[in-house]
Amino acid sequence: MKRIKWIALLAVFALLIAACGDDDDATDETEATTTTAAAETTTEATTPEDTTPDLAGTTVTVFGPESSDEEAGAMQDALDVFAAETGIDIQYTGARDFSDQINAQAAGGNPPDIAVIPQPGKVGDFAREGYLAQIPDDVVATVDAQWGPGWMDFYNFDGVQWGLPNKSDLKSIVWYNTAIFEAGGYEIPTTWDALLALTDQMIADGVTPWCVGIESGPATGWTFTDWVEDLMLRINDENVYDQWVSHEIPFDDDRIKAVFQEVLDLWNTEGAVFAAGGSIAATPFGDNGQPLADGDCAMHRQASFFTAFIPEGVGIGEGLEIDTFYFPALDESTRPILVAGTGVVAFRDAPEVWAVMEYLGSSEYSNARQLAQIARKGGGEIASGYLTANLGADPNNWYGPERFFVETLLTGSPARFDASDLMPAAVGAGTFWTESTSIVNGDKTIDEGIAAIEASWP
Repeated sequence: MKRIKWIALLAVFALLIAACGDDDDATDETEATTTTAAAETTTEATTPEDTTPDLAGTTVTVFGPESSDEEAGAMQDALDVFAAETGIDIQYTGARDFSDQINAQAAGGNPPDIAVIPQPGKVGDFAREGYLAQIPDDVVATVDAQWGPGWMDFYNFDGVQWGLPNKSDLKSIVWYNTAIFEAGGYEIPTTWDALLALTDQMIADGVTPWCVGIESGPATGWTFTDWVEDLMLRINDENVYDQWVSHEIPFDDDRIKAVFQEVLDLWNTEGAVFAAGGSIAATPFGDNGQPLADGDCAMHRQASFFTAFIPEGVGIGEGLEIDTFYFPALDESTRPILVAGTGVVAFRDAPEVWAVMEYLGSSEYSNARQLAQIARKGGGEIASGYLTANLGADPNNWYGPERFFVETLLTGSPARFDASDLMPAAVGAGTFWTESTSIVNGDKTIDEGIAAIEASWP
């Protein structure tokens, strides 16, 4: 179109010159012709060519752990938006036994084009085993610009970016009974010492501060490890946290021991904990919603997904029965957050795969996914269960406490991924849980338990 306009303008220009000059002036005529030809040549040379590949008719398969109608359906809805823009046929499949299946598929040579993986450690395993395609630099740069510090690092191993973040969960949250806070005149604590002082004040007032339970079948103990991880970021810092996760410092280091002790000192304070199952280790982690709503305790520290365990009919949010606040740091000058989430990896190197990968890490995907998930849950100002730390996410798409969660994800720093998901499976999903449970039960001392964890490190 630009070339045609240029030629038309030059033709008019040539006619005007001819009209104003001598028709017999061969020199003018030659110059006009030469000028026109040169202009056409210049235009053709400077007009950029569209190098964007035509992806229509290609197919990309995506496999992940989200399998419910709301979650898997919303993910497919969001992918359909990009499919309509590009002509790529994008097919998402979710399975509850995703972890087992993706291991078998990768080893068997028939993986999906893209996998959605909850554990960054598994991304590192797949990369070292040679299963993954390395993400192109331009895709990395585009997605990196849309996420805050640390998020891309979760999927970077040995200096190579093997995965991209696409979903976030926030763990640094305290859920509280608003009626108890109002009746006692309690203020939201903004430092760790203030939280400990509030705990003591509640006990003195005859209020049980905390609901705690760590039972979770074969994963029993992970609730305790979440407390340890959150406090590692507060009592120490992100550098010590990283060294701990990578085993640059041993698991039985005195700094880790001190954090274990901090959690146990709080939990073992007389009158501090309500355990619905009779003991902390016998109480399922999800069974804390009802006693919190009933007023058997005032607070419960749990991740953003705890929304699903609040009893039906109990309001969540400002001015309602249950509200939330940030699990405080040692002082108000820092705001570290413990997070979880999913990242996407590619098993096939192709333009259409990289296009979908880039989209899955984008703010366009985040906003489309949130709107689709709300719609699938019935619409309105409701909790969707989907969160993101993508800097381009519009917080106005989230409601109630989930808006607070997204805002905290966007502003919290440093962000560090759940340590047990980063550690080798024998530790993170093994001895870290089991030995912590033994410590909580009093079957082992802290020294004995963390020494056993250290000894189990591959």
